[in-house]
Amino acid sequence: MSDSHEFKRLNFFKGFLASEKDWNDGEGYHVDKRRLHARSLHAPGVVPGHAGELRVVARARGELAVEVQPGYAVDGAGNDLVIAEPTIRTLELDQLRLPQTVYVVLRYTEELADYVAYRENVDYKGHRRVLESCKVEISITEPDLSREVELARIALDKGVARIRDARDPDHPTANEIDMRYVPQAGRAGGTLVPAQRLELGAMLSSLRRGAIDYTRRGVVAAHDVVQGCNTALMMASANLVDLGNLFEVMRLIVDAEAELALDVDAHHPHIAHKKELAEYRRQVEILRGLVGERAATADSFRNLVAYQAKLAELAAAAIAGEKAAIEVPSEIVEIRPIDIRDWDPVKSMPEPPRELELAGTTWVLVDDIEILDPDSEQKHMFAIVGSKDSYKSRHKLRYPDGTVLSAGGRAHVEGYAEFKLHNLTPGRPLVILRRMDYVYGDYELELTINGKRAGTVTCAGTDRVNRWRNWPAMIAQDLITEATAMIRQQAVTADRDINLFHIWAYQPRA
Repeated sequence: MSDSHEFKRLNFFKGFLASEKDWNDGEGYHVDKRRLHARSLHAPGVVPGHAGELRVVARARGELAVEVQPGYAVDGAGNDLVIAEPTIRTLELDQLRLPQTVYVVLRYTEELADYVAYRENVDYKGHRRVLESCKVEISITEPDLSREVELARIALDKGVARIRDARDPDHPTANEIDMRYVPQAGRAGGTLVPAQRLELGAMLSSLRRGAIDYTRRGVVAAHDVVQGCNTALMMASANLVDLGNLFEVMRLIVDAEAELALDVDAHHPHIAHKKELAEYRRQVEILRGLVGERAATADSFRNLVAYQAKLAELAAAAIAGEKAAIEVPSEIVEIRPIDIRDWDPVKSMPEPPRELELAGTTWVLVDDIEILDPDSEQKHMFAIVGSKDSYKSRHKLRYPDGTVLSAGGRAHVEGYAEFKLHNLTPGRPLVILRRMDYVYGDYELELTINGKRAGTVTCAGTDRVNRWRNWPAMIAQDLITEATAMIRQQAVTADRDINLFHIWAYQPRA
């Protein structure tokens, strides 16, 4: 219907003889007016915060089916689409040509209901109601928001055996439920009660003050936490935050808090080794899970406030007594401000040389381990311990510059790899370079040296074409106290294949 439609409202008067057409026109007037308002003043899409928000989840049985949670949406024509109970839809592979992307969509439907016929007069019959409903359907065409609302999409591979929830919702892979393209309905004003608004404001202000203290100590990533809190405080002041969108707002802040911990690990070892920072990292992972659930409930709100309050306490305790200008202990030789990002060019080198000149610092190879070489592994006490699965492999792969190289290595799922490095100079930082198959990426490793925590290494991204990379990890100079060191690397990310094909150890020349 065009928005220029002429509206006529019923006008009753004494002696008005109403017919069924008059009554139906009266109902149609209100329906059309409601749809006009919806499509003109509100963005179409899924209404946040209502029931289960129409979230699409995988079936626990590992079926080729998905389950749509209850919720409410508005399509581009202004129709209300409501699901009161979970709805299951199965993918019929025999009707698809794999590989193919399928779409889970919600479409508005109307049908006449409650039919009645009167025996006294057969001319008096008809349907007493019009049932406004909607259907969940699996489509192979790109959704059209004017007549349907996308709830999810799935890129199906050949040989797909089951549908899974996305491990990383921001980067879903094949056969995983992708909800990045779900439209969000527009609405005005938040629904937090005054007590919740005060709690939210106090929490954000506390996080902002704590992050400012870290910026004064040179932690660059803390600026992002400050800016995230500033934005959230402005949104809360404008009454634009409620349980429906709070967890999306806080997701950015929690990610920035995780980056703050990584920044401290890489560039501020005098803070990173404190027990409060280890607990801080654990709390951040709990918060990531909490905001990822997006449960719009009062209990989730209370948990969020409580965990963030604990996080603020831990962050403050970690720098208690630390001066803004950190002095380097006299017994440790300060080479120069060194950044692990200096090593980015080395990631793509087919054969790292014995000496490297990076950002004004000369790095010298002090030790290396040839994986699968029995003598080299025995000399360095190389072992994989406590793994759920481990295996040997030999690959002939390509570096980004086109060099093709064959190498053998080991891989493990869960557990950890450990090895002993020799020829180290105490008081100088150490960079461990690991040749890896980059087709398996997007995970984090935790390093320890002689039983002490040495930081977290983030292996971000993947490459399915040029698969060789040399991934660097830096250990702070104050942890290098002897000529040998026992190194352990353990995956923080669950159920990921961690592979090693060669290990090089570098230290800067004095």
